[in-house]
Amino acid sequence: MTAAPSLLQTARALIVRDVQLLWRRRGDALQPALFALLVVVLFALGLGTSPQALSKVAPAVLWVAVLLAGLLSLDTLFRGDAEDGSLEQWILAPVPLAWLVLVRVLIHWATTALPLVLAAPLLLGEMLHLPRSELPMLLATLALGTPLLSLLGAVVAALTVGMRRSGILVALLALPLYVPVLVFGAGAVAASAQGLDASGALLWLAAGLLLSLLLAPLAAAAAIRIALT
Repeated sequence: MTAAPSLLQTARALIVRDVQLLWRRRGDALQPALFALLVVVLFALGLGTSPQALSKVAPAVLWVAVLLAGLLSLDTLFRGDAEDGSLEQWILAPVPLAWLVLVRVLIHWATTALPLVLAAPLLLGEMLHLPRSELPMLLATLALGTPLLSLLGAVVAALTVGMRRSGILVALLALPLYVPVLVFGAGAVAASAQGLDASGALLWLAAGLLLSLLLAPLAAAAAIRIALT
């Protein structure tokens, strides 16, 4: 009798599969980063070339660019698995469905949001003349906020996985959940730039991330079960 796979073995197999699929669709993987670059360029063109004007709005613009780039790839989080029947296999797997959802969300964050977290301060921040003194706070807020966005978005993507052409609906449902993260993330950087204490906003982001790590996979798993039954 074959022993049931462990959680780590299941996670490793899912990671290998997703990385292989991502490598085959390398062009699609670059879309969020290119979209964020386009958003930053449009803001820079619209606000003019004044370094002072750009530096004032740089944290908010970078946060908006990262948020919109995440929305762009949100609909594909479970869509491919629903179309090829993999989600039904997830439900029948001898491991908790919430665990598979959590692994998928972490893979999605690592392949879409993490490159933006690394590129935003170095490349996109330079385009907007972001002061270097604000880089540590921006990195901290993005490191806490982007996985929170992915976890919240996973719940919305799971709710709409059974619908066709639900891209706009996913964005409309996710935006109200994303707004508090945007406010705390961009607000922390702005407060730090003014010499104010931004620890409160960071603590709220950290608390939201911990709570989402516990509850979002369970909610997304329940939504997937409902969508497929």
